Amino acid sequence: MGAFLCAWGGVAMITSAPFDNWWHAAYGLDVKILSPPHVLLALGMMGIRFGTVVMILSEMNRAEGEYRAKLQRLLFFTFIFLFGMTIGIAQEYTFRFLMHGATFYFVAALIAPILLAAIQTATKHPWAATIMTAIYTATHLAFTWILPLFPAEPKLGPVYQKITHLIPPDFPMLLIVPAIAFDLVRRRIGGWNRWAQAGVLGVTFLASFIAVQWPFADFLMSPASRNWIFATGDVPYFVGPRSPWMRNIFIQTEPTATAFWIRMCVAVVTAAVMTEIGTRWGEWMRQIRR
Repeated sequence: MGAFLCAWGGVAMITSAPFDNWWHAAYGLDVKILSPPHVLLALGMMGIRFGTVVMILSEMNRAEGEYRAKLQRLLFFTFIFLFGMTIGIAQEYTFRFLMHGATFYFVAALIAPILLAAIQTATKHPWAATIMTAIYTATHLAFTWILPLFPAEPKLGPVYQKITHLIPPDFPMLLIVPAIAFDLVRRRIGGWNRWAQAGVLGVTFLASFIAVQWPFADFLMSPASRNWIFATGDVPYFVGPRSPWMRNIFIQTEPTATAFWIRMCVAVVTAAVMTEIGTRWGEWMRQIRR
């Protein structure tokens, strides 16, 4: 089944190429992530990643001892690419100038808890969410710090910024903190009702994430972050000089305070529901044998 998923992921990726060419010919060039051909490409990439996870699980769930431990380490490494791909698809909603809006936290609640719960349930490792998120963060930081070392220039207009090197991704979100909280809380409430666990873990994830990401967003907007470590001085070539990205100001994604708090409440519920879905997904992955 894993090989089957990988094969169809490859078919989707290949299909996305002529689809993207037709899309640009029909509607013009763009640099959007969530255009239909890009979504098809992303789904194909996720299919390959998930197929690889399934192949590892089919072997790991039948293994014992040191061999199982080796496969589990390989599973952690492979799962981060599924984690990173999911976050990458939502990149347009996670830029730093959106981090004081409820939409940013709703998107985080939609994409992260399901994967944290899935890897924890699939492996039963007490620090599964922490390990996966730590490896993802380290990999993301490697991209952020290494890519600017290579010279590059834009070949697609419009060009608003003078670019001399590859532009790194934004500094990673501080998901490592809610991942640690997720692991700590889950081991204390393991005997609770499933939905009670999901509710507590959802609140834990969102509360701890807001507690660290909200003030960190203020720092990312400050001149102190415009250095090689945090890379906030590097912006893509297509960003205009008057954009919030260049001006380092936050966009309020909700029109009123009431709308903000309503969406925050929706984010709490979403985090709980996605945690439960992730738990069920992890239980299914533990049953894969072939």
